[in-house]
Amino acid sequence: MSKDRKINKVLITGITGFVGSHLADYIIENHPKVKIIGLARWRSPTENITHILDKITLKYGDLVDYPSIKAILAKEKPDVIFHLAAQSYVPYSYDAPIVTLEANVIGTCYLLEAVKDLKLSSDYDPVIHICSSSEVYGQVQKREVPIKETNPFRPASPYAVSKVAEDMLARQYWDSWGIQTVRTRMFTHTGPRRGAVFVVSTFARQIAAIEAGLKPPVVKVGNLDSIRTFTDVRDAVRAYWLLVAKCPPGEVYNIGGVETMKVGEMLDMLLKMSKVKNIKVKVDKSRLRPSDVTLQIPSTEKFNKDTGWKPEIKFEKTLKDTLNYWREYFKTVKIYHEK
Repeated sequence: MSKDRKINKVLITGITGFVGSHLADYIIENHPKVKIIGLARWRSPTENITHILDKITLKYGDLVDYPSIKAILAKEKPDVIFHLAAQSYVPYSYDAPIVTLEANVIGTCYLLEAVKDLKLSSDYDPVIHICSSSEVYGQVQKREVPIKETNPFRPASPYAVSKVAEDMLARQYWDSWGIQTVRTRMFTHTGPRRGAVFVVSTFARQIAAIEAGLKPPVVKVGNLDSIRTFTDVRDAVRAYWLLVAKCPPGEVYNIGGVETMKVGEMLDMLLKMSKVKNIKVKVDKSRLRPSDVTLQIPSTEKFNKDTGWKPEIKFEKTLKDTLNYWREYFKTVKIYHEK
């Protein structure tokens, strides 16, 4: 493992989101001297960061507005940029492919262009974490698991296509311009604050609503046979910090957990935690994807070797914390609607 980089200031795009807010929490707790700049749109909800607003600096801009991004970077010049902002909901990308490509590909290109222009004019040279996704691998064959970084791309959704492009842009800007990008392909990660449309969170939310008497005792599901390897978001953001502290630019890393199961097995674990014991499960066709990715098991050998990172949080705790998050939510919100 290489000597850690010195990091005094970071910029987190997507700081108001699920992963961005947890990353800010991690840095505040473990690296309190590091200044955190958060990029947010004026309309971004701040519920996930209300508890740390006095410890971070929010800057308003938009990744698809090049002047706003370049102005923030020129003024703040963070040592590290965690690029987490994205349209990250796979099913929505089928309905809105252009919006997905604009946010994820064009937004990333503007960010990289801004850094390139500042590097050429002022020698500004930050490390940039480009957050790709395991979705780039698509539907793999059984002989290809655990999935390595060298596995072919078979993107199965507009979201996955956008992440392939984002991933390859990051590599190209390193190869062509020496922009210090480091890429991650994170596998399934979850935990408290996860958006209500994502698989663990949507199940936990439904169960919490049932317990609160806000919906009938039926959990609506999609494909329960899909196989996933789950990681807690708090382990994920610790990995992201180690990435920018230790890993060389130009590299790409799979990051993922060690607990692998079918989505249906994960649901069974959540149902056993519920206070209501007569909950039924019903397939909702609207929750099925036009094309699905059903075998996601990562090889994280490369990242483990370069950083020493390993998951520390048991998936049972992840599920309990996510369920309790939604239980607390429905103590104040007395209405339920489907997501």
